[in-house]
Amino acid sequence: MPKDLTRLETHFAFGHNWSDYADKIGEEQIIEARNALQRLLGNEVLAGKRFLDIGCGSGLHSLAALQLGAAEVVATDIDPESVNTTERVLRRFAPAGASYRVIQRSVFDLNIADLGSFDVTYSWGVLHHTGNMYEALARAGAMTAPSGLFVFALYAKTWLCRFWTIEKRWYAAASAKRQECAQRNYIRLFRIRLLISGHRFAAYKEKYRSRGMDFYHDVHDWMGGYPYESISNREVDDLMTSTGFQAQRLFLSSKGKILGRNVGFFGSGCDEYVYIRKGSSD
Repeated sequence: MPKDLTRLETHFAFGHNWSDYADKIGEEQIIEARNALQRLLGNEVLAGKRFLDIGCGSGLHSLAALQLGAAEVVATDIDPESVNTTERVLRRFAPAGASYRVIQRSVFDLNIADLGSFDVTYSWGVLHHTGNMYEALARAGAMTAPSGLFVFALYAKTWLCRFWTIEKRWYAAASAKRQECAQRNYIRLFRIRLLISGHRFAAYKEKYRSRGMDFYHDVHDWMGGYPYESISNREVDDLMTSTGFQAQRLFLSSKGKILGRNVGFFGSGCDEYVYIRKGSSD
C-alpha cells in the first residue's frame, strides 16, 4: 500500500465542505438520514450493535445510527475537519448517554486488533476516493464481524469516467475562484438539461433530502472528489464473494444508460450495496 494514500494532502479536502453543511443540520435532515439508513438496513435492528462509520463527513449518519439504537458508534475520517465536525454534531444531537468515538484515521489504517469488529460497517460514497478502491473495500470489509453487514455506496462506471478523473484532478488543485466558476457552469448546464427533459430544478433539489444532503454541497463534492474510481456491480460482487460476503440488497443508480453503462454527462451516481459476512456456521 503506497504510504501517501493515508495522508490527507493526497486527497480532495472534503472536510471544509462538510463543516459548512453541518451548520444547516436540523431535525429535518436528521429524520431523512435515519430513514435513508434504515432503508439500507432493511429489517436489521441496530439496538445493542456496534456501528463503524468509515468516512464520517458531517457525522450525520453516525448520529442516525445512534438514534436508531446502536450500542456504540466509531466514526472515522482521514480529514481532521470532518472529525471535528462529527464531534460537534454528535455533541449537539446524540442521545443522552450515547457511546461513540470519533477518530482521525484512513481506512488503510483500520484494524480489528485496535478497534474490534463491528456488526455494521458503513461507508457511503467514500471508498472510491481513497486512491485504491479495491484495497479499501477489502480493508473495510475486514472490520465486519461474522454475520455482520457491510453497507456501502460506490460510483457506478460511466462512459465518461476518464473525463471526470481529469476534471476532478484539476478542480481539486484549482483556486476557490476557479472552483466557483466551474460550479456555476456545471449548474447552468445541468439546469438546461433538466429544462429540456421537462423537469423542474427546484423539484430535483428535493431528492438530496433523502440522504440529509444539500444539492450545492454535493456539486462541490462531485466536482472535486479526487482520487476518483468507479466500479461495476459485477466487479463488486466478484470481490465481495471472494472475501466471504453474500449480497443482501442492491440499489442501482437510475442514471440513463447506453449499452448497459451510465453515460455520465453530469455524474455517475452511486450504486448502494448491502452485503452480509458469512458466519462460521454458514
